[in-house]
Amino acid sequence: MTPEVKAFFDDATNTVSYVVKDPNSKACAIIDSVLDFDYASGHTDTKSADEVIAYVKAEGLKPEWLLESHVHADHLSAAPYIQAQVGGKIGIGDQISVVQDVFGKVFNEGTEFQRDGSQFDMLFKEGDSFKIGGLDVNVMHTPGHTPACMTFVVDDAAFVGDTMFMPDFGTARCDFPGGSAETLYSSIQKILSLPDETKIFVGHDYKAPGRDDFAWETTVGEQKARNIHVGEGKAADDFIAMRTKRDSELNVPKLIVPAIQVNMRAGQMPEPDANGQVYLKVPVNAL
Repeated sequence: MTPEVKAFFDDATNTVSYVVKDPNSKACAIIDSVLDFDYASGHTDTKSADEVIAYVKAEGLKPEWLLESHVHADHLSAAPYIQAQVGGKIGIGDQISVVQDVFGKVFNEGTEFQRDGSQFDMLFKEGDSFKIGGLDVNVMHTPGHTPACMTFVVDDAAFVGDTMFMPDFGTARCDFPGGSAETLYSSIQKILSLPDETKIFVGHDYKAPGRDDFAWETTVGEQKARNIHVGEGKAADDFIAMRTKRDSELNVPKLIVPAIQVNMRAGQMPEPDANGQVYLKVPVNAL
């Protein structure tokens, strides 16, 4: 059964969020939602999330899952806000505990910050399966970009998060704590072992040079043939050398500090201080 997929592109962060619907019912899942955040003012906004919610309500859909492909470093998750409006369980990979442990130290969160993933409703591991209505979803652990990256394979469609992008843009960076180019290469080979006709939906698009429009849907076959980083059977050593050099030249994502603090809490803000105000920390010379 092929899922019905509606994409929402966020211009500010180049993020693609998805509503994935069972064609035979109103059940759906929402993948990688976005909470708008203006870093300069510290203000959040729900415009992007409200577009998803409006679509869900207009179509009479019933979200069963709010899925996170990983702890994003480039945008804040709107999962709790969407959950409060239309329901659904918030799920992420069980290696979130590794990310929480690392960044709990970076942000000096103290013992009150739980590092066991308990902020989420569901923790998925390699080989798990679940349903979106009548759709079968199989879970693949695809680390490398981060330790907790997951790919959700919904029938003939794979939602790969940031693990790989459109063929003309390549693959994810691996220089965040817990990232590994070697591990990412292995994860990508796992994805590319799916049938060639499997649709791949990516988590971001940056409109590679020479392309006029943003895009987010490709196939396993296209990735195997044309991905500029791993296509045409590129060897692991060549990929690792390329990825390591490229990552050393990349800037830190502009929203990494607020994004990780919020996303490792399943999209919730840190607890308010005694004055009732919520604060996000900026660790100096730590990232």
